[in-house]
Amino acid sequence: MTPPKIKPEDGRDAVEKVLASLGMPAVAHDVTHTGRVSVEPASREQLALAVRYLLQRFEHDNPGQTVEVRVPPFGAVQAVDGPRHTRGTPPNVVELAPGEWVALATGHESWDSLIASGRISASGTRSNISALLPLAEW
Repeated sequence: MTPPKIKPEDGRDAVEKVLASLGMPAVAHDVTHTGRVSVEPASREQLALAVRYLLQRFEHDNPGQTVEVRVPPFGAVQAVDGPRHTRGTPPNVVELAPGEWVALATGHESWDSLIASGRISASGTRSNISALLPLAEW
């Protein structure tokens, strides 16, 4: 069963809250009377929604089944045009943590910096999806 599509306004709101909690520029910040930015940690539900929304956008923008992008424990999508796999572990897999996925998909982190620091696991000859990120629109 296909999960329901996440509405863009709900997804963007969750992404902004996660970015703010990670200390990255976001649209909405709550400034206290002292002038300091007050950042509340994003809830697990907000993080899950942000991850799933960005995976949904990635899959929509890059249809296909050549690369599987995994962001445990929240989701995975198969995307990118090319040879299709039908059974077992896909030959091209990208896996990363939820915070790294949000930062990468929104342009707050680069593929190269995440690879260099070992925060992305990418296997397979077509697993380098750096040309497809950040997402043009989220």
